[in-house]
Amino acid sequence: MAVFDAHRPAAFGTATRKGGFVARTIAAIAAWNDARITRKALNKLSDRELEDIGLCRGDIDVVARG
Repeated sequence: MAVFDAHRPAAFGTATRKGGFVARTIAAIAAWNDARITRKALNKLSDRELEDIGLCRGDIDVVARG
């Protein structure tokens, strides 16, 4: 009687690690881009507008990082 094993745990584990790396990399790029867009938008505001929303220029980087 022949036995056929269709499971490949080593290959599957490697693919999962690579897929996780790709997903983490994409998530990091998306987070960086969101922070960049937020920083850019806040830097366009005047000091008065920033004060109206309770921020100062020094707070922009902290807010952009989330």
